[in-house]
Amino acid sequence: MDYQESRAYIEDAQQYGSVLGLANMKELLNRLGNPQNDSRYIHVAGTNGKGSVIAYLYASLTAAGYRVGRYISPTIYSYRERLETAGEKISREQFAGYITQIAKVIDTMTAEGLGHPTPFEIETAAAFLYFKDQNCDLVLLEVGLGGNLDATNVIAAPVLSVLVSISIDHQAFLGTTLKEIAEKKAGIIKRGTAAVAAAQKPEAMAVIREQCEREGVPLYIADPSEAEPISADCFGQSFRYRGEEWTLSLSGTCQIENAVLALNVMEVLGQRGYPVPMEARKYGLCHTVWGGRFTVIGQEPLFLVDGAHNPAAAEKLRDSMEQYLKGRTIYFIMGVFRDKDYRQVISLTHSYAKKILTVATPGNPRALPAKELAEAVREAGTDAEAAGSLEEAVDKAIALAGKDDVILAFGSLSFIGELTRIAGKKREDK
Repeated sequence: MDYQESRAYIEDAQQYGSVLGLANMKELLNRLGNPQNDSRYIHVAGTNGKGSVIAYLYASLTAAGYRVGRYISPTIYSYRERLETAGEKISREQFAGYITQIAKVIDTMTAEGLGHPTPFEIETAAAFLYFKDQNCDLVLLEVGLGGNLDATNVIAAPVLSVLVSISIDHQAFLGTTLKEIAEKKAGIIKRGTAAVAAAQKPEAMAVIREQCEREGVPLYIADPSEAEPISADCFGQSFRYRGEEWTLSLSGTCQIENAVLALNVMEVLGQRGYPVPMEARKYGLCHTVWGGRFTVIGQEPLFLVDGAHNPAAAEKLRDSMEQYLKGRTIYFIMGVFRDKDYRQVISLTHSYAKKILTVATPGNPRALPAKELAEAVREAGTDAEAAGSLEEAVDKAIALAGKDDVILAFGSLSFIGELTRIAGKKREDK
């Protein structure tokens, strides 16, 4: 099959549903020759910040001379961003080749009465085949959902298990309490690895410590309170940590926390045979590229996009507005999934906006209709208007905002890429 056919094959796999557990994934990989056993991984789980921490590590490890692979989801600008090595996305031809290979194996599995793998299991199997062929020194492997039963957790003990901030999200799958959710995410910690975790709320921290003790794994805690901010604006920031000054290319109040975790990961990597010189760490943090996280995409008016899609991320977004945008008139473009706690997201953010333009994420069955979202915003006490499309929302926001005002688009990451493209086209057409 070609690239478009391979993408359609994955989409079509949604109809088969899923079976809880890793048995199907293990069976698929066993028939593919267990390619997951041929790479060394840094396995990253948690609720908010996985992508940013991976981006810092990707830039820094590459600067240190390692050949690094990266598997992430969701992606913003291109589907193929999820599979990348040494700065190059997987090619269309490579991807189609792996999916063709996997589809043949799935045909034999289903003919024998076994369950059909899920889209994420198929993508993850393709990732393992791809990284095996790429001969990476290290692969940065992002958990898709949870941890213990996630398709990525078929790997043996990784070089490091990394836990970013854990908060309430995906309750239908992971549980309704922080303890239950942390138990799922801490399931990536296995005997033979080391664990590095961001400082957590007590319930989550206790779970991580217990899992490390159970598996005999050393635990290192990255405490962002040790970092001292120096300067910050919408284009980057700097801070002092353990006697060194660090410059980040990314803005947003959460990014110092993410950078401190990445620095601790690099420190422990050095102990485990993968040294990262200071020069590479500083270059990596300063040159990290990671779009859609309090990212400036236009000026006059200042136009920002952010992927705050759950309450914990909304709290960070609120903090960033307080720090960077205080006293300025802000217009929101907002779109969310109906299965998220969007009313709490609204509660945390709506008072900062003069008006909120709501959108529905195009082509996604999980999207909350724009009119329903607008009604929820109005119930919270802020003026809102439903837009019929992303382009209409951008046009209306630009018409409303003066050159000294701010447009902030946030919510589901799934519409940020298309909105960024639309906003860029509007600037070009001026």
